[in-house]
Amino acid sequence: MQNIYDSIIFDLDGTLWNSSQNICNAWNVVLNKHNEIKRDNFTLEELQKCFGLTMYDIAAKLFPNEEVKKRNELMDELCLYENEYLEKNGGILYPELEEVLSELKKKYSLFIVSNCQSGYIESFLKAHHLEKYFKDIECWGNTRVSKGESNKLLMKRNNLKKPVYVGDTDGDAQSAIDAGIDFIFASYGFGEVKKERYKQKIEKFSDLKDLLM
Repeated sequence: MQNIYDSIIFDLDGTLWNSSQNICNAWNVVLNKHNEIKRDNFTLEELQKCFGLTMYDIAAKLFPNEEVKKRNELMDELCLYENEYLEKNGGILYPELEEVLSELKKKYSLFIVSNCQSGYIESFLKAHHLEKYFKDIECWGNTRVSKGESNKLLMKRNNLKKPVYVGDTDGDAQSAIDAGIDFIFASYGFGEVKKERYKQKIEKFSDLKDLLM
């Protein structure tokens, strides 16, 4: 299997890191400035159920009683502060992340494609000084299209012939299918994926070293 691919595209949340607690912290700071929004503080469990959705879909889920314009504006504010907060405070990297990235980079070009807002991937990279490992990134905030289409845009831009996508949700699996590439399921993340929808499964991030090297 290790000779099949020329590159690896990673999902971010639930695949490379877990930033949910710090996102929760950041969002509650913003929420508490808006007395007109009648809802309780965000909880970790609530936010984790939103991972994999695009930002305005999350807004619809978290603020069902607000008009579309209002909830989307609020989501923009949440995301802007979230980026600043995460750049300073980071998140929880999965064990051996940098060591494995360093090994993979010797053989593969590495990329990130996420359904996140613009600036979020950059916050991850800056907080943990990981910019040197990734050749390019793409996200919904830049493209406003599905993750599968974002995969295609990144693949075309970088002339990728045979990438593999690594992610933790069924939406990640679908994005790989839509882009016509193989999918590796990171089962330690936030989602569940049926066996017929992934090529291989890893139980921890470091399994990629054995699988692809």
